[in-house]
Amino acid sequence: MMNEQKIELDSFDFAILRILQKDNTLPHRVIAEEVNLSAPSVQRRIKRLNETGIIESNVSIISGEQIGYALTVIVTVELSNDAIELMDHAREAFLKAPEVQQCYFVSGQIDIVLVIVVQSMSEFSELTRQLFFKNKNVKKFNTYVCMSKVKAGAELPI
Repeated sequence: MMNEQKIELDSFDFAILRILQKDNTLPHRVIAEEVNLSAPSVQRRIKRLNETGIIESNVSIISGEQIGYALTVIVTVELSNDAIELMDHAREAFLKAPEVQQCYFVSGQIDIVLVIVVQSMSEFSELTRQLFFKNKNVKKFNTYVCMSKVKAGAELPI
C-alpha cells in the first residue's frame, strides 16, 4: 500500500534504485553485495521505497512488437473546451483504453499527448472513432505513426 510520504534518500537508496531499474528480480543478497550493505538492510530499504511510493510498481516490460502490437502512434489532441469536467471526461476515456500507453496533459497549443499501441491500422481507426470522433470536446487531433523505435524506456537518470 502506497503512502507517498516524502522521505530523505541517501546514496545507498539511490544505488539500490539504479540497480532495481535495470533488473528488479535480483535477490536482495546480490543487491547487498553490489551496494555494500547487508541483505536485511537492503530488504528494509526496498520495502520503505515501495511503501512510500518512490517505487511505483514492479513490472516486466514486454516487447509489443513480439506479441503483435506492431504500431506505435503518437497523437496530439486539442480540446474545444477546457472546463474541468470535460477534461476529466477525456482523462477517464484515455485511462480506460488499454491501447493508450501514456497520456500527458501539456501546455501550449495542444492539450494532450498520447502514446498508443495497436496491432493494425484498422484497429487504430476504430480507436479514433471511440476516443476522438465520439468525444464532442475533441476539436482536432493529429497522428504520427512511429516508423522505428530509437529509444523507449522507463529508467530515470539516477
